[in-house]
Amino acid sequence: MNWGDENRRCVFNTIESSLPLFVETMGYSAWERIFTRTDGYPYYHWLYTLEGEGSMEMRGERFLLTPGQGVLLTPFTPHSYSPASDRWVTVYITFGGTAAEAILNSLDMNTSAIYAIDSEGASFVSLMEEMIHKADWDTELSGMELSTALYRFLMLLRNYGMRDEQPSLSQYYDKLRPVVRWMEEHFSSNVGLAEMVEQANMSVSYLNELFRDAFGMSPYSYLIHLRLRQAKKMMIMNPDKTLKEVSAQTGFNDVSHFVATFRKKEGITPAKYRELHISTEIRD
Repeated sequence: MNWGDENRRCVFNTIESSLPLFVETMGYSAWERIFTRTDGYPYYHWLYTLEGEGSMEMRGERFLLTPGQGVLLTPFTPHSYSPASDRWVTVYITFGGTAAEAILNSLDMNTSAIYAIDSEGASFVSLMEEMIHKADWDTELSGMELSTALYRFLMLLRNYGMRDEQPSLSQYYDKLRPVVRWMEEHFSSNVGLAEMVEQANMSVSYLNELFRDAFGMSPYSYLIHLRLRQAKKMMIMNPDKTLKEVSAQTGFNDVSHFVATFRKKEGITPAKYRELHISTEIRD
C-alpha cells in the first residue's frame, strides 16, 4: 500500500473502553518525530517501522528499529524514540481493555520487547495496513469490529513475531511439523517419548524445549492432548461405544488409565462428559 507523505491518526470513542479489547488510537506517520515519555504511555503501545530507521530507548538500553521491526510497550513503561535516518516511516496502535492484560499474559507477551516479523508474516503487516486504512475512511467503524481485528493482530504478532531475537512461533512450528504430523497419525498406537525423539531426529532436551516454546507443554503432554481430543470426539460421535473401546482406540493402556487421565485433565469423568454433551445435543 502506498501511504504517501501525509500522517494519518485515528482516535476512537472512549465509550468503547468497556470492551475486553479496545483500540485507543492508531495511525501512520510518514515522518516520525521525537518522543520522550518519562512516565510511559497509559495504554499498550505498538510501534512498527515500514521505512527508514528509528532509535528506541527503554529499560536503560537503546535499540535500532529497522524495517520489519517493531516494539510493544506495556503501559507506563518509560521510553523515548526518534528518527535515526532522514525519514522514519511507522505505523502504530495503542490499545487497552478489561481483558488486555490477561490476554497478553496468556500469550506470554505482557512485557515491553522488540519484535522482528519473520518471513512468513506478510498477513500481519497487511492487517495493520487494513485496520488503519479502514478506520481512515469508515466513520461508522464499530469498536467491536476493531476489537476483533485487534485480537487477530495480537495472535499474528505472537505467531510471526521474533521477540528479542528469539525464533517466532511459526518457526518453532516449522521445526515440529513433521513430528506433530506423525503424532497425529500414530497417537492411537503404543508410542511414547522414545518414538517421538526418533521421528524428530533430535535430542530429548531440544524436543522438549521446542514443544514448550510452541505449545506450552512437553511432547508427551501434547500426545495425551491428541488422544483426549480424539476420545472426546469419539464419545460424542459414537455414543454406543464403550469406554473400554474408546480407550483402546485412542492409545490408552487400559480403561482405568483413560478414566484417570481424562478426569485429571478435564475435571470430570468420561462418562459424565458424554452425558453432558449428548443431553445438550438432544435439547438443541
